[in-house]
Amino acid sequence: MREVMTKSMARNIFYGGSLFFIIIFLGLSAHSHFYITGTSTNHDAIDESIANGKHVWEDKACINCHTILGEGAYYAPEVGNVMTRWGVLDDPDAAFETLKAWMESMPTGIEGRRQMPQFNLTDKEIRDLANFLIWTDKIDAQDWPPNDAG
Repeated sequence: MREVMTKSMARNIFYGGSLFFIIIFLGLSAHSHFYITGTSTNHDAIDESIANGKHVWEDKACINCHTILGEGAYYAPEVGNVMTRWGVLDDPDAAFETLKAWMESMPTGIEGRRQMPQFNLTDKEIRDLANFLIWTDKIDAQDWPPNDAG
């Protein structure tokens, strides 16, 4: 090999390296897409109630306080596995009742404790949110969160 790199050699290394990493990037992006749509989430289980629950989640800006699957703020607990923690993952009616009771008891008024605002959601909104959280809890999150406490 020569001691000095010519302009054409540098250009070839640049273009070759760029092409190599673009191909790697596109391959990993395609792999991520197919993993998420085919393995990680149960896309076929999404119905109107789950979509409406996600809309409630976004409309009330729950992510400003809670995390879901590690995304969001860390002021309030992780809710990606909340239905498992409450023991109602396989019972949508119990999940609705539990979530409704929790949300209607907020804020508790306990001095010095973080308080959740009262959103005054309708029963339909609470049921939709419960269904969204059940669906989220069933996602293959590769053992996230790392503990049951969220």
